[in-house]
Amino acid sequence: MELSGQVASVMSLSAALLALVQAPIYAEEPVETAGQPVEMVETLEDVTVTSTRVEKPLVKVPAGISLVGEDDIQLGQQQLGLQESLVKVPGIFLQDPYNFAQDVRIAIRGFGARSSFGIRGIKVFVDGIPATLPDGQGGVDDIDLGSAQRIEVIRSPISSLYGSASGGVISVYSEDGPPVPFVQGRFAYGSYDYLNTQLKGGGQYERMNYLLNGNYTSLTGYRDHSAFEGFIFNSKFRYDIDPSSNFTAVINAVDQPEAQDPGGLTAAEVREDRRQARDRNLLFNTGEELDQQRTGFIYRKRFGTKHEILLRNYYVWRDFSNRLPFADGGQVQLGRFFLGGGAQYNYADTFFDHPNRLILGFDIDSQNDERQRFVNQPGGIRGPLTFNQDEDVTSTGAFLQNEFGIRDDLELTLGIRYDEVSYDITDKFLADGNDSGEITFDEPSPRVGLLWSPRPFANLYANFSTSFDPPTTTELANPTGGGGFNQDLEPQTATNYEIGAKGTLPGRARVSYDLALFHIDVEDELVPFELPAFPDREFFRNAGESTRNGVEVALITNPLPGFTGTLTYTYSDFTFDKFRVVDGMGNVDVFDGNQTPGIPKHFGNLELAYTHGSGFYGIWNLLAIGSLFAN
Repeated sequence: MELSGQVASVMSLSAALLALVQAPIYAEEPVETAGQPVEMVETLEDVTVTSTRVEKPLVKVPAGISLVGEDDIQLGQQQLGLQESLVKVPGIFLQDPYNFAQDVRIAIRGFGARSSFGIRGIKVFVDGIPATLPDGQGGVDDIDLGSAQRIEVIRSPISSLYGSASGGVISVYSEDGPPVPFVQGRFAYGSYDYLNTQLKGGGQYERMNYLLNGNYTSLTGYRDHSAFEGFIFNSKFRYDIDPSSNFTAVINAVDQPEAQDPGGLTAAEVREDRRQARDRNLLFNTGEELDQQRTGFIYRKRFGTKHEILLRNYYVWRDFSNRLPFADGGQVQLGRFFLGGGAQYNYADTFFDHPNRLILGFDIDSQNDERQRFVNQPGGIRGPLTFNQDEDVTSTGAFLQNEFGIRDDLELTLGIRYDEVSYDITDKFLADGNDSGEITFDEPSPRVGLLWSPRPFANLYANFSTSFDPPTTTELANPTGGGGFNQDLEPQTATNYEIGAKGTLPGRARVSYDLALFHIDVEDELVPFELPAFPDREFFRNAGESTRNGVEVALITNPLPGFTGTLTYTYSDFTFDKFRVVDGMGNVDVFDGNQTPGIPKHFGNLELAYTHGSGFYGIWNLLAIGSLFAN
């Protein structure tokens, strides 16, 4: 089945110019010339990123990486989801952004496209604390966009730094409090009973920097049975122990009492009434409720100019219930405790009179899920217990990366990481037998990057990296219908070859550019399927071999004072090289040469923005998405 292309146009107004993907930051400095009055000349400042585990200028990273600034996240946005902020990042495709029961579907270079709900194959971090579980399942329902300062997106697979499920990385960073304390409120109201209220405050008191934000959102939704209500509290406290060390604590709480799920429609149902909910979803009152608390601690210490250590520790408590559109096991009750930590050591010095930086570290993460399933009776009434098991997942990984300056304009990056992910299930519903079991996956992940900067405006790079993506606990579900693991399922692995160029061209037009070309070989790609005996429930199998070829382009220009233009484009040619399925009757279905579903070949974004000195600004935005296959 193929879905037709769509084009959306959005006009918005706010108080400042949006910060753009990889946009350079400019400062004005007065320059005196003989016999001439003082004039203002623009000079370029470095834009740095930290999602590479060290602070580094964005244009000096030998990989596809994008930066979204605070204005682009907060100003003139409804703040309903990450799609508002990430729409101008090339290579990242977002679907179903307003189904809050399923979460926005995020795919980076195809990683994550397999998921019909939640996020898979991509690591998500908030203030250095993972929002991705050890089994690779991620969520963004606890991200407070109202206090987000920037978002960094690593578009290249990077398991060498972040371990399993790192086909891409999204790192969200909360604001710091300003030097002068402030209190700020926000009220927004719109169509479909959209309501958003926020109260934010922060500042600096002696050695303590602090920021707190409360955010309430509700709406009835465009479609029937798509109402949502949620409250997020987010805070960050940083205490400067001395000039060389600091301690940061982040505290986050989420309460979402309602997130209805309208379900998917057929093409005929869309033509009849695109705002209707699916009959089965109405029958079973599908949706979810969520209550979560997250606490994290980060300690950073520098020893002179060469040594630095970073320690992190975090705890997450999550209570979740979900009503699915089927009876047997259609109600899920989940209690989760997720904790972990890690350490990192950085050493910067010279090696044979060449600059060199060494990074060593390890991560340990643990997840305990108490999962129960019940019969979902019409109206969403909970019936008898049908499934009860404890799921423990432990992920451990150690990594090493070295950056060596071969010449002033040439840098070589080498990295490797080893990960082990262990699953342990204890079956507590023994009426249908004991399905307890254990399974472990492990994988080394190397990386090689080369950056050549022959001119200040030209930064050319080549990158070889890998991705290791084991199945999540839900993807390991046994397709025979019982508990335990699907022992036939293997982790998905990928090898990425990438070349690119980025920088800012000289001249008054200030054209900033980012170009990346990539080829990815994927082995044992994880693909969902359904069984007639279990309608609307997904199981997974491996698809053999597939190939992904793509091009990503981002251009930003400031041709006149106050005017900014942004153009991004992504080409994705993702196909299965070898994918054959044998059914129970011995028949073979051949899918060799088919395109990967869920990703369009072409999509892009055009934005024109103007800012007046008074603070008034206007933005026109066009999003174009080509056709894509749904299955």
